[in-house]
Amino acid sequence: MDKLNNEKLPIYMQIVEKFKHDILTGRLKSDEPLPSMRSLSKTMNVSLVTAKKAYDTMEELGLSYTIPGKGTFVNYQNLETIKEYKMMELEEKLSEMLIDAKNHGISKNQIIELLNLL
Repeated sequence: MDKLNNEKLPIYMQIVEKFKHDILTGRLKSDEPLPSMRSLSKTMNVSLVTAKKAYDTMEELGLSYTIPGKGTFVNYQNLETIKEYKMMELEEKLSEMLIDAKNHGISKNQIIELLNLL
């Protein structure tokens, strides 16, 4: 797992976002075991309390499930909900950016050209 670097989010939420990204991109598969909380805390250099809070949050969001004595596993049940949420979030950000671009005289064609470069 990569190191954390988003100072705007609490550390436990950075961990949740990282796992969410790995699930959405297919890096983590349904029912795949996640690292133990102890292993995660060592790998990420965070406290065990932070790792537990991240895992509890992921379970609340439906990203994972826990089998006592077995571990925590990826849950794809809410994958579509996550994608819909991300699309709404993206739409909101894009809307703000497009309004800003329009206010600065950037044309629709210039924006389309920029998007085609990505």
